[in-house]
Amino acid sequence: MGSAPETLEDAFKLFTRAIELDPQFARAYAGAAMYYVNRKDNNWMVDRAREFEEGLRLARRAVELGRQDAHALCYGGWALVNLARRTDVGAPFIERALALNPNLTAAHAFSGWLKTWNGEPEIAIGRIAEAIRLSPLDPELQFRYIAMAHACYHAERYHEAVSWAEKATAEGPRFVSALRILAASYARAGRIEEARGAIQSVQEVDPVLRVSNLRHAIGPYRPEGLARYEEGLRLAGLPE
Repeated sequence: MGSAPETLEDAFKLFTRAIELDPQFARAYAGAAMYYVNRKDNNWMVDRAREFEEGLRLARRAVELGRQDAHALCYGGWALVNLARRTDVGAPFIERALALNPNLTAAHAFSGWLKTWNGEPEIAIGRIAEAIRLSPLDPELQFRYIAMAHACYHAERYHEAVSWAEKATAEGPRFVSALRILAASYARAGRIEEARGAIQSVQEVDPVLRVSNLRHAIGPYRPEGLARYEEGLRLAGLPE
């Protein structure tokens, strides 16, 4: 089995081939755009400016072609938010995806993320809980747990954040997004030794991560939310 980066590259090649075969296939553009979102999230980007630009081009094409396709709108909108670093550019497409398909779990979860980033974590908790309720055996359940951990963390419900982050790391013990919020949540909950251990795991997976460059790997938080996350990781022992 290939490593995560290799698996991502294989998926991107398939999306690219699908676009070659059908240049109007909105979902393929959305999937290709998500390749760049994943590279950003894992700090795998080499040429950030070029990769952000190409990811945005693909995301814009996805939402342009997929006006009646909830899946394309959902993932295309999500890629726009992450790569434009602004919630407002993608939120309307995610909301339209929900209107087209109220049972689309990813749209509920992404909407929850947007609420967390916009400083409305209590609303986010409800949206993410709905995503989990709709699909309790979803193959992307780990990502729902991560989203819930972030929402609880920013609602200052740190013990709940720990619980959700632990569930996420149980699903994938080397997934850096889960390890980051686990470390910050442990620290804010006063479990400093466990926070230090989680930071060690973070640095094994992402050795270049620092408090100073955290903003490049996460979503477009408002300044107060970013500061709260940075402080949690600082307390856990992440270098400046």
